[in-house]
Amino acid sequence: ITAWLNPEADAQDKGYQVLQSQYAIGSGGLFGLGFGMGRQKHLYLPEEHNDYIFAIVCEELGLIGAVGIIILFALLIIRGYWIAMHAADRFSTMLAVGITTLLAVQVVLNMGVVSNLLPSTGVGLPFFSYGGTSLLILLGEMGIMLSISRAGNGRREARRQREQEEMENRLRQKSTYRRRRV
Repeated sequence: ITAWLNPEADAQDKGYQVLQSQYAIGSGGLFGLGFGMGRQKHLYLPEEHNDYIFAIVCEELGLIGAVGIIILFALLIIRGYWIAMHAADRFSTMLAVGITTLLAVQVVLNMGVVSNLLPSTGVGLPFFSYGGTSLLILLGEMGIMLSISRAGNGRREARRQREQEEMENRLRQKSTYRRRRV
């Protein structure tokens, strides 16, 4: 807890990783050092390829790149909840909410740890952190989300077609009623 609240107190041991992460974020500036030109990943920041990848992204792409990545994650999360709201059935809704919430929690935890807003948790940044299994599972989850979205779109299309058929039936009934009256 002390390493999280005051990493400068033990800068050579427990606070080292957090301080190096903050140095990486700060040295990126507004536009960054350039893609692949980060310095903190060269023996300064431990676990730069896994837990602290966002710090390296901030250093290399700067504030503009970091905000861009945050916006992309926000759009992905918003779209996930939109898919959940328009899913074909309750199971698909709950599955989409679960997958989207899992992704959102991972993003918030990782970015919170890298910026020292939260204590270190060891959660990687989705789609960025090193690890084939994590990436494979995330891509599988995104495939499930696409399937749920497609099924929801099919349901909407079927509803539109049913409404159109009902409208045509009503028009036919009105025209036959008018012919009988005349």
